[in-house]
Amino acid sequence: MSLLTWSAAIQHCQQAGEAYVIATVINTQGSTPRDGGSKMVITATTTYDTIGGGQLEFLLVQQARELIAHNKTCQLLKPIPLAAEAAQCCGGNVTVMLESFAACQWQIALFGAGHVCQSLVTILAGLPCQVRVIDNRRELMTQPLPANCRYEFHADPADAIAQLPAASWVVIFTHDHALDFSLCQTLLRDQRYAYAGMIGSATKALRFRKRLADAGFAATAIDSIHSPIGLPEVKGKLPMEVAVSIAAQLQSLYYQQMPATSARSSSWREIKTLLQTKQATHIVCE
Repeated sequence: MSLLTWSAAIQHCQQAGEAYVIATVINTQGSTPRDGGSKMVITATTTYDTIGGGQLEFLLVQQARELIAHNKTCQLLKPIPLAAEAAQCCGGNVTVMLESFAACQWQIALFGAGHVCQSLVTILAGLPCQVRVIDNRRELMTQPLPANCRYEFHADPADAIAQLPAASWVVIFTHDHALDFSLCQTLLRDQRYAYAGMIGSATKALRFRKRLADAGFAATAIDSIHSPIGLPEVKGKLPMEVAVSIAAQLQSLYYQQMPATSARSSSWREIKTLLQTKQATHIVCE
């Protein structure tokens, strides 16, 4: 068990984009290890805080890790008679809510830590994504970043592409056109990205298309790199205006690819019946 409290653990997991489950004791009857409101956090490898230990906690950790394995956001009410199911001498009954939060699926890599990038991360800080800011200039890696963003230094930023998670979203806005071109070539050879975009004028985009074609890349592959990046309807040349345009395009495309969900919440009548019958059920699942 980690020394972090459950509240600190939630923040840690969210910043890391890691799947986790919050276990909360919501109802107790008779003698129980912990009172209602007690919480712990469970990940695939670690537990934070405790709701009483023993077989009760062991069973709940197992259940939580089954939810984590499915990587879905859902809730489960779990009634446990301590004597019959957990073999604990307390003899009481507890009902625990397991709230499962899926790992972050939206991984974004920003190549270039300049003014537009600094503006863009302030927007991405409020979106459900994990962001890498990749550059070969350490002097640009001094500004604080939001909790879901981190710097990565690479002497040759193109080397970072092979280390990105599959289906990453890539944005290129470095200070060097030669580096931009090298990044485009490496991306097209790698072919594991979900999205790739490059900042620049229409003239730059046309020149890059021709150079990539001359380098032997197919037109369909070249078309997968969005350039100029951003929504044309969003005007302006200031760093924040450009960042707004890019973020709008990223968000629009991301949610187009998201599967439709039909999550529902249970009524209090359903929850009351559950507590009386002591049968576990999912009450929300996305």
